[in-house]
Amino acid sequence: MELLLIGGSDAGISAALAARQINPAIRPTIVLADQYPNFSICGLPFYLSGEVVDWKTLAHRDLAAIEAQGITVKPGQRCTAIDPIKKTASLNTPSGAGQTMAWDKLVLCTGARSTTPQIDGLDLPGVFCLRWMDDAFVIEEFITRKKPKSIVIIGAGYIGMEIADAMTRRGIAATVMEYAPSVLSTLDPDMGGLVRSELENNGVTVLTGISAKGIRQHENRLVVDARPSGGKDIEVAGDMVLVATGARPQTEPGLSAGIETDFSGAIRVNSRMETNLADIYAAGDCAETRHRLLDRNLWLPLGTTAHKQGKVAGENAAGKTSQFAGSLGTQCVKIFSLVAARTGLKQSEAEAEGFSPLSADIRVPDHKAYYPGAKDLCIRITGDAETGKLLGTQIVGAHGTEVSKRIDIFAAALHHFMDVNEICDLDLSYTPPLSSPWDPVQMAAAGWEQNARRK
Repeated sequence: MELLLIGGSDAGISAALAARQINPAIRPTIVLADQYPNFSICGLPFYLSGEVVDWKTLAHRDLAAIEAQGITVKPGQRCTAIDPIKKTASLNTPSGAGQTMAWDKLVLCTGARSTTPQIDGLDLPGVFCLRWMDDAFVIEEFITRKKPKSIVIIGAGYIGMEIADAMTRRGIAATVMEYAPSVLSTLDPDMGGLVRSELENNGVTVLTGISAKGIRQHENRLVVDARPSGGKDIEVAGDMVLVATGARPQTEPGLSAGIETDFSGAIRVNSRMETNLADIYAAGDCAETRHRLLDRNLWLPLGTTAHKQGKVAGENAAGKTSQFAGSLGTQCVKIFSLVAARTGLKQSEAEAEGFSPLSADIRVPDHKAYYPGAKDLCIRITGDAETGKLLGTQIVGAHGTEVSKRIDIFAAALHHFMDVNEICDLDLSYTPPLSSPWDPVQMAAAGWEQNARRK
């Protein structure tokens, strides 16, 4: 059986490895648009910050290790067309020559592409996006050659936050512009306010409720013309600009082959990662994700999800019957000395979905206060006031307070559709330097219960 995979990042490599494990006779072929198979693009901000010195270490596996698993990789090639009837794929090779490959099963793992606002100046020297390895190399080369003193970051999502941190570490003054009223809008605004304070305490200028109208060159600097909500236009200048306003699914060449997409543009898939066309699968950022709590498909592009979906697609392509269990949108981000994380639904999302949400906050030390170094965690639990079901959690706390692992406890509880009060029954570890007899997640659950009773 010829298994062809279009894309060699998280989902593509995961699918190829899974297929080989199920059927060692399969020799998967991965068509890779760039030269960097199985690289952690999530690590790019830390390469640009200088925390990761050698970019080669961002590879989960190098090319030799991948090929040692019986996988053929064709780097620097793009799939330009798919014929689902003849089961062929047309490729552009590095030399520019065309090539046709036959396949029995096909997995689309084409990822996503950066979105940019509809403004002038995006093609000016010194204006960048960051999604792939080559993007990082171009930015690094610019910083090394031009030695910029300042950067304007358009967008205050995860990439914007991490680059504000990274550039500050390199002595480049950062200004963050965000259309929404708060940074990191995956959190509730007041939780995002904690992140904003961390940014400002580290010298980052934060402008929210403001939209970029255009970018222009003025002498040796770039100027972003911007419009605050309800205010007069302003100019924000910097030596370089990073546009980090989100992403959208990269669905070519599947779209031209007749593969269906949803309203977000993501490829429609079922729980087996099958598309509407026979023997064609999709996984990762190009595909839909089943939201486990809502029991419907959404577009939730996450590296963790891509790995899991790729595994399911590869196993099914090799003949197994596997299903993707679903995602809860569990995420975390480190910004300077702060970590922010979320899972499930926040208050406004739960309201929009027709739940009767009740949110309750607790601020509690991450471990016993008598042991030195205790720092507060801010935990917000959202549950259904009528049923007591856990709906979601947000946590903001200092780096080192195990924010990401504590959000994982809530993610596991959500995965199993637990009530909030059941979290208090979990057998969690305790030692004074690391926790309390009742872990902070359990204190937060008890606090939510008290609020629910008062309601």
